[in-house]
Amino acid sequence: MIFQRALLREFATTGVATFVVLLAITFTTQFIRFLGYAARGSISTDAVLTFLGFAALRYLPILISLTLFVSILLSLTRSYRDSEMVVWFTSGQGLLSWIRPTLLYAAPLVFMIALLSLILTPWATGKADEYKRQLESQEDVAAISPGVFKESKRGDRVFFVEKLTMDLSIVSSIFVYSEETGEVGATVAANGYQEDGPDGSRYLVLENGRRYIGPPGTAEYKIIEFDKYGLLLENKVPRAYRPTLRSLPTEQLLSQPSPEADAELVWRAGMPLSALVLAILAIPLSFVNPRVGRSVNLMIAAFSYLVYNNSLSIVQTWVSQQKISFIAGLLGPHLIVLAIVAIMIYKRVSVSSILRLVKRPT
Repeated sequence: MIFQRALLREFATTGVATFVVLLAITFTTQFIRFLGYAARGSISTDAVLTFLGFAALRYLPILISLTLFVSILLSLTRSYRDSEMVVWFTSGQGLLSWIRPTLLYAAPLVFMIALLSLILTPWATGKADEYKRQLESQEDVAAISPGVFKESKRGDRVFFVEKLTMDLSIVSSIFVYSEETGEVGATVAANGYQEDGPDGSRYLVLENGRRYIGPPGTAEYKIIEFDKYGLLLENKVPRAYRPTLRSLPTEQLLSQPSPEADAELVWRAGMPLSALVLAILAIPLSFVNPRVGRSVNLMIAAFSYLVYNNSLSIVQTWVSQQKISFIAGLLGPHLIVLAIVAIMIYKRVSVSSILRLVKRPT
């Protein structure tokens, strides 16, 4: 059918362009965010791309849902603006005829959102939390970034290195400031490397350097030159990883019912349901009234998306607080929006058109 093929082709073209733009914006903002963490020494520079990948998987359901809504809205709005809708209407294609191609276009995207929301996003969240825990349990020198002063976790040392090897095992041009038993010390060395002691303790072994030690505020400093000097690093015992509700697999949430688990399930299942409802909502919202301007419907659509998305968060909170039941939280917002969509479509379609569509032979 020419009508359906043309509409699906335009949906797909607009959707690809929209997704690329949204993905580029998301990647740029998240990349800048993680680069800021690396510049402050909160994470190592080689962990930036890893965290960026995990963040992309977490944001993909929202990006695809927004892409679905925007691509349908822009395509149909352009048809109204360029008077193509008049041609389709006079050819016998009523407004209800747009529902079938819209659902055909939305079906694979909704399935992808469900797969991400129910399976991949919790996995990515758990892996990101576990990776962050591992980074926090690393030695002080492992979190150092070249050219950045980095304070130790205990706050009694400050490290600065000029260069690091890729595996973080060898450092060069080292400066260490420390506070010990009422004295302050400054240690400089040309090179250094990490080494495990016999008891399992981790040391930073400095080579070819000097150590300046003395009480603060006086000139009574001792200067010690050394060929090798072992600096004991903080030996942390890694904390046991405790997954959060956001990182638990969906089947585990189903097997352990609780208000908090039900609230998380409401959010995960609500992502594909809301994407499907938004796809249908875009049909009546795309109507352009030439008397009020071309951008008014886009403003209304943006407001509708924000209200709908925020309502899911509110319902999730109500389910966790047991103010409403799980079924009401899961289906309530979507049924309300579908009812509003039905009213909007009814106002756009004449009663005679509906009757003619019902009586049309199959």
